[in-house]
Amino acid sequence: MFVPGNKGKTGQGPRGAPRAGLCTERDTGSRTHTHWDWGRPVLGDAEMSLICLADFEAYAKEHLPKATWEYYAAGADECCTRDDNLQAFRRIRLRPRMLRDVSVMDTKTTVLGEEISCPIGIAPTAFHCLAWPDGEMSTARAAEALKLLYVASTYATCSVEEISEAAPEGLRWFQLYVYRDRKLSEQLIRRVEALGFKALVLTVDVPYTGKRRTDIRNNFRLPPHLKVKNFEGVFEGHGGPDNYGVPLNTLDPSVSWKDICWLRSVTSLPIVIKGILTKEDAELAVVYGVQGIIVSNHGGRQLDGELATIDALAEIVEVVQGRIEVYLDGGIRTGSDVLKAIALGAKCVFLGRPIVWGLTYKGEEGVKGILQILTDEFRLSMALSGCRNVSEVNRNLIHVAKL
Repeated sequence: MFVPGNKGKTGQGPRGAPRAGLCTERDTGSRTHTHWDWGRPVLGDAEMSLICLADFEAYAKEHLPKATWEYYAAGADECCTRDDNLQAFRRIRLRPRMLRDVSVMDTKTTVLGEEISCPIGIAPTAFHCLAWPDGEMSTARAAEALKLLYVASTYATCSVEEISEAAPEGLRWFQLYVYRDRKLSEQLIRRVEALGFKALVLTVDVPYTGKRRTDIRNNFRLPPHLKVKNFEGVFEGHGGPDNYGVPLNTLDPSVSWKDICWLRSVTSLPIVIKGILTKEDAELAVVYGVQGIIVSNHGGRQLDGELATIDALAEIVEVVQGRIEVYLDGGIRTGSDVLKAIALGAKCVFLGRPIVWGLTYKGEEGVKGILQILTDEFRLSMALSGCRNVSEVNRNLIHVAKL
């Protein structure tokens, strides 16, 4: 339960309303005594109720400019894959176990050896300053506060230096593309290495940008006061057309598996590939020596009609056989969605659009709200399924006939 802007006494909301929350007992970290007391949902002085991610979505849709909302919401072509990312989770049914003593819960896990408080992270999404003035800096602070992983986007409207300064103790990975000019990619790598980023996330599903009809109709462009800050000064004087803030033809459509070898030759950081949907590519990822895979279809923004990510997950986990870590993004909206993904073998899930919804509401505090709601829902889903810690969440929870 998210209760921002609470001006009442400790334990109370505005006008003495009970403060909503997951537990009446909580120790440090993520081990929690599960005495749920949801209370009355209260949000801010207006007593607006934002008790789930869908509430934040509705708020963002109402308050963002139309073109900005449609940029964030867009899928490719008819948005079939975007929508199926959500529907696919609803097709999966759970097999809960009873009488398991779930009085004490622990949601901690690790990603590439680093501990996080819950298997939930922030996916690399662009242009956070469209939703909130501090943009990615607010996002980074929220992730740091909740001890969760943040993957910063190359297409951020705050620089990697600004993000690092905003949340110096946070766990950060950096999302990267391979550009025609390899020096652009390498310069970014050197910057994030120096700043203490812990891994590189190479996006591999964008040799070209998918056709997003609303962006074309809206002639979507960044407003003049915003830039892709990681490239500030790099493209000065470029007068030609741009593609989401950088010149057209900057991305290299010839990128191939051999570029993984190039990337390994220029950095010692772990490499995670984002955009894998098949067991064949998952096996190649292992062969080429990467440390992780994010099962992703770019939020349904690239190839319309491709697999929902949760539908692709099982075959990838099966072929990888624990040799590298497997993560997932796309369609996560509830704690039971997180539970299903972890049960099917994902080590961690990542949120994209919901983070922007939280930013739109109240910056860092709104992102914290999104993350806290999902963490609380995941903990509750674990308990109701008979799982006391993340290691107990496994394939036995999934009703196989419904896959």
